[in-house]
Amino acid sequence: MSKKSKTEILALCAKMSTNTLMETLHIEFIDVGEDYLTAKMPVTPRVHQPDGVLHGGATVALAESVGSAASYIFLNAENVMVRGIEIAANHVKSVSEGDVFAKATFLHKGRTTQVWDIRITNPVGELISFVKLTTLSLPRKTK
Repeated sequence: MSKKSKTEILALCAKMSTNTLMETLHIEFIDVGEDYLTAKMPVTPRVHQPDGVLHGGATVALAESVGSAASYIFLNAENVMVRGIEIAANHVKSVSEGDVFAKATFLHKGRTTQVWDIRITNPVGELISFVKLTTLSLPRKTK
């Protein structure tokens, strides 16, 4: 993890979310550790399918948001740009209200590619979806 404090990292994640899809979906980064980043998203009609349950696309947006932010944090991305290049999700339980939590942990931490395990759970820890995200780190262009 970078040499920043937990509070500084979470503040950076909040700042990165301004005027983005994360802000639109009310995704909030809530915890970070040596090898993980966690975010939460409220389940409201804003993220429902027409039949009133959490939309799989919103779930995947949450997963990609937390995985990409984790790559940025754990790779000291001041020097690289992070891009998602592949995502696969399995939705195993429906949810219609409350919050969902996404915890991203590394499966592979390569120099140019990273593979993330992202578990989406409800407040009591039941698995809602599991997601595998692959990210790519590219050198940031200097001016």
